[in-house]
Amino acid sequence: MINKNNKYLGAAIATLAVAGLVAAPQASAKKAKVAPAESAAAVSKTELLESQLRAMQDEIATLRAQVNASAPVAAKVAADSQKVQELDAWAASVKAKHAETHGSLGNGGNMLYFRGGYSGNDSPLVATTNSIGGPNAALSTGSTGHRDGWNFGAGIDFKLNDNMFGLLDKTELLGELDLNYVDLGTFSSSVGGLTVPLTGYATATQSMLRISASPKIKFLKDSKIRPWLIPVGFTLNVISPPSQANSITELKPAMNFGTGVDYNVWKSLYVGADVRYFLATDTLDGTNVNGLTAGGTLGFGF
Repeated sequence: MINKNNKYLGAAIATLAVAGLVAAPQASAKKAKVAPAESAAAVSKTELLESQLRAMQDEIATLRAQVNASAPVAAKVAADSQKVQELDAWAASVKAKHAETHGSLGNGGNMLYFRGGYSGNDSPLVATTNSIGGPNAALSTGSTGHRDGWNFGAGIDFKLNDNMFGLLDKTELLGELDLNYVDLGTFSSSVGGLTVPLTGYATATQSMLRISASPKIKFLKDSKIRPWLIPVGFTLNVISPPSQANSITELKPAMNFGTGVDYNVWKSLYVGADVRYFLATDTLDGTNVNGLTAGGTLGFGF
């Protein structure tokens, strides 16, 4: 707009100058050559020309005022354009920060998961109801528990660091809290033994609850497939029924080790595989809580 007005202004000034140069000689020549009778007509034409020149001067002044008025508008447009560019740069930085924080798969590295599958203990659990009195003078008889069973549990992963504190790129350190129920089948028992039974045979389920807190290392950040590793974690085993009658206990601390893989199926939905081993340094009053779990997982990233 400013350039256009400047062009108009320049053209008007040039026209005015040319008109002035042309009009002045003509007026002088006519004054010298015309007769007194033609003098009045010449004067009238000169006045008309001067009137036109004044009109052109007024138009030039108007154009100049418009140009001067357009300057602040142009400055405002330039300032607004700069603000838009700054906002675009800010939006790009926010988007990049979001991608860095949440990853390309649209979640923040945290996960709620459910897992289940096979469970196997190193040896059957020793329960109160089949150990009263000891092996030589048993007050109860019945079948022992099983080594094999099934497990089901759930847990949550919290992201602690994106790159193992600068040691490994695209490798996340997470904290995991895991709850896992283990069912090792049923056993039957009768207090009093075969010769002097005091009660009829009853059936009970041997089970175990494992509560674990562990560091988890997850590899290949921003990839659809994410292998992971638990180097070592803490587990509290709760057994049911409890251990032997003369020393009834049900809690046993242990360590856990694990590995597995998560695969991003769609958006924040993951499936995977999970294998863990739980190890106690000794038995719980004769009860061995060491064992393995293996199976599949279903996770939801957030």
